[in-house]
Amino acid sequence: MASNIKSMEAGSQPVSTRTRDFTHNVVAPRRHPGRWLAIAVLAIVVLQIGQAISTNPNFHWDVYLKYLFAPQVVRGVGWTLLLTVIAMAVAIVVAGLLVIMRDSDNPVLRGLAYSWVWFFRGTPIYTQLLFWGLFAVLFPNLSIAIPFGPEVISVETKYIVTPAIAAILGLGFNESAYLTEIFRAGFNSIDRGQAEAAQALGMKPPKIWWRILMPQAMRVIIPPTGNEAIGMLKMTSLVLAIPFTLDLTFATNAISNRLYLPIPLLLVAGTWYLAITSLLMVGQHFLERHFGKGVSVHPTRAE
Repeated sequence: MASNIKSMEAGSQPVSTRTRDFTHNVVAPRRHPGRWLAIAVLAIVVLQIGQAISTNPNFHWDVYLKYLFAPQVVRGVGWTLLLTVIAMAVAIVVAGLLVIMRDSDNPVLRGLAYSWVWFFRGTPIYTQLLFWGLFAVLFPNLSIAIPFGPEVISVETKYIVTPAIAAILGLGFNESAYLTEIFRAGFNSIDRGQAEAAQALGMKPPKIWWRILMPQAMRVIIPPTGNEAIGMLKMTSLVLAIPFTLDLTFATNAISNRLYLPIPLLLVAGTWYLAITSLLMVGQHFLERHFGKGVSVHPTRAE
């Protein structure tokens, strides 16, 4: 019996030793000297560029700081934001109507929707804005008349299609063509069987759109629509073609033409555009997270 106990102790000794050695093994992380070298080189390059820009007198940083919050510039920022918001609202409403028209059984409505998208996607935005700026020249009066009869109401166009209205319509109608395709892609990503099942349950089409199709389509629609909103903000710089003289780009151009110093005022405009687009990107992130609840686009990492 004693010999059996001794043999068991002798046999258990290597197992305990192996266990003890295994528990004390530490896996060393893999070293990445190339990463640290790349970071060092990148830091040197960034510091060199920063020093070259900050110490270059041709940038006129004193003028930049002087006009960064100038009343004329701040007013231009406000008008730029207003143009962006209203033009995007117009584009969203028109795009929603166009999506419904394209899914209609009426061939005339489908043809009108296709023609709208074809025209506004196929012509440059600057050319469209130029025509909106010349709208009052092309049509001096807007009137309602009896066909082949006298005019009932007539108003001069310049009192209705003002530069602000022309800018909003030009930007909004052009953007609606792109949003139509985005909305259509979002709704087409939903299985048709869901709408058919809702119809079988007796739900009416408006309720199907609002309660079933819209929440699912928003997950696909929000990211590209956010990108289009950011693009719209920068596209407001083209309303000079109308001409609209209150936006940020026109305000900074007017100051630079007076001072003969375009660089610092370009930096002022660029700073404001960058700040606003950064805020829009943050808002887009939270919207995407809200409408993407329950849907994971990234694989779960192994613990």
